[in-house]
Amino acid sequence: QVELVESGGGLVQAGDSLRLSCTFSGRTAKDYAMGWFRQAPGKERTFVGLSSWNGRYIYYADSVKGRFNISRDNAQSTMWLQMNNLSPDDTAVYYCGASQLPGFEEHEYDFWGQGTQVTVSS
Repeated sequence: QVELVESGGGLVQAGDSLRLSCTFSGRTAKDYAMGWFRQAPGKERTFVGLSSWNGRYIYYADSVKGRFNISRDNAQSTMWLQMNNLSPDDTAVYYCGASQLPGFEEHEYDFWGQGTQVTVSS
């Protein structure tokens, strides 16, 4: 069992930065790949980026590449999503998920956090 808790969401203006945290726990949590997804109102949950279990391999969706940065520290049981140059299109609930293997699809993830709201005003 892996438990995930996201934090750091909020209301910001276009062009601002925000850093989300995903704290994970569980006996085998450190062995899991971790991903970030987001879900805008009325839309499906979509892939944002992921980290391999050791943080060595990081992947991003094209829509956030160059603006978002993922990092992970298993000693702190935390993964971060640094979001820069935010736009209203980034408004969504952001979720972190845990998967036994790195995956780009929602169904590949076994555990999810409750999500944190990010709202970007124009």
